[in-house]
Amino acid sequence: MQPFLLLLAFLLTPGAGTEEIIGGHEAKPHSRPYMAFVQFLDEKSKKRCGGILVRKDFVLTAAHCLGSSINVTLGAHNIKEQERTQQFIPVKRAIPHPAYNPKNFSNDIMLLQGDSGGPLVCKRVAQGIFSHGRINGTPPGVYMKVSHFLPWIKRTMKCL
Repeated sequence: MQPFLLLLAFLLTPGAGTEEIIGGHEAKPHSRPYMAFVQFLDEKSKKRCGGILVRKDFVLTAAHCLGSSINVTLGAHNIKEQERTQQFIPVKRAIPHPAYNPKNFSNDIMLLQGDSGGPLVCKRVAQGIFSHGRINGTPPGVYMKVSHFLPWIKRTMKCL
């Protein structure tokens, strides 16, 4: 639940309460090393999403997080402060699911080449990638079920 709440904070627009965790508790610093902070440029402005490190060189996120100049930050507890544990990695390649549809958010999942929609983690296993929901972080939120996309994820990572 805590990674989900942290993800929601990442997805809010600047100034929309991102300094707070909505309905949860702050995680113990660096207890979620697989969490990724994804920044990118769209046509209008800088945007941000969450992601999950699925291999040392792949981050899984939502396909709607595709833009230019994508960067991933790993090892951060507070993204607003520079920490010695942070790694800032420019993304070499973004691979959205080939059947992603931005009109209805179907197949809203994407892999990023560098050393990530944020994860829904249960029992230390990524169960979902946040696709879309309300901007204020209140339910409902829609997730892409990771296990449904495992064949595509494995096939894509193997080819690169």
